[in-house]
Amino acid sequence: MSAQARLAFDQARRRAVIETVLDLLRGRSHEMLSFDEVRLRLNVRAQHTLGLQTIPLDRIIGSEGRQAAFDRRFLPLSAALKARWVRVDEAMQRDVPLPPIDVYKIGELYFVRDGNHRVSVARQRGQIDIDAYVTELVIDVPLDSALSARELLLKEEYSDFLEWTRLNHLRPAQRIEFSEPGGYLELVRHINAHRYYMGCDQQREISRDEAVTDWYDTVYVPAIEAIRRERALEQFPGRTEADLYRWIMEHRWYLREQQGDDPGPDVAAGSFVARYGHRDLRETFLEAWRRLFAGDAGM
Repeated sequence: MSAQARLAFDQARRRAVIETVLDLLRGRSHEMLSFDEVRLRLNVRAQHTLGLQTIPLDRIIGSEGRQAAFDRRFLPLSAALKARWVRVDEAMQRDVPLPPIDVYKIGELYFVRDGNHRVSVARQRGQIDIDAYVTELVIDVPLDSALSARELLLKEEYSDFLEWTRLNHLRPAQRIEFSEPGGYLELVRHINAHRYYMGCDQQREISRDEAVTDWYDTVYVPAIEAIRRERALEQFPGRTEADLYRWIMEHRWYLREQQGDDPGPDVAAGSFVARYGHRDLRETFLEAWRRLFAGDAGM
């Protein structure tokens, strides 16, 4: 083993320890995602071979079977990896041609089938991309490189929701994402209730596809447009439009019970933001100051 390659491995191991501590402090997971776990949780519509491609290394976020050996950044987690890791590094130093790695592509992300050490060394050496034989698994939900085990659970719910509603086929531009579990089940309840009332109004059986598209066009989209007009996301950091839709619909029902009629999406959104929106300390202080002087004026 060359001294330079051994030093590179030792540096990678130290960096793995440091990054693990930093991830703990940031509340992030340092663990590599398992391809089998992702494959199990998401509905795959098709699988086909894309052949040899050059792919970005920073989009390789997981592995098939070696997720315990490397962290999310493909830094080595065990000294037992040293001999093979160093041989790969030495080959790269000498510009010895190495075979392409083998990966699965899911969405815009990649999972290593074969070549974990080559990915680890290439990333440690600062490479941007790598040659790979790619097999693509086609799914309906969007994934990004920040995908974590917790977010995978949300993607699983989204995938099941799309399989049940077929909304991705009926309205291809849809993008409904929640920041916490349970939201998609609530949407299914909304759709089922909407289907029931459509049937009552029209005195006929309403198909699921018809109910889904009518709910999306006449209930969901108008609510999201109202949320955007109110710039409501600015008042709820870390939340999504779907989160706000869910809460505002509950608030809309509350207002209807209080007032006796449906206030509509705009009034409901405005009322919800005014009542529950985040306000900084300065706004809170000014409101308290105004109330104080209003109280003095009434004395």
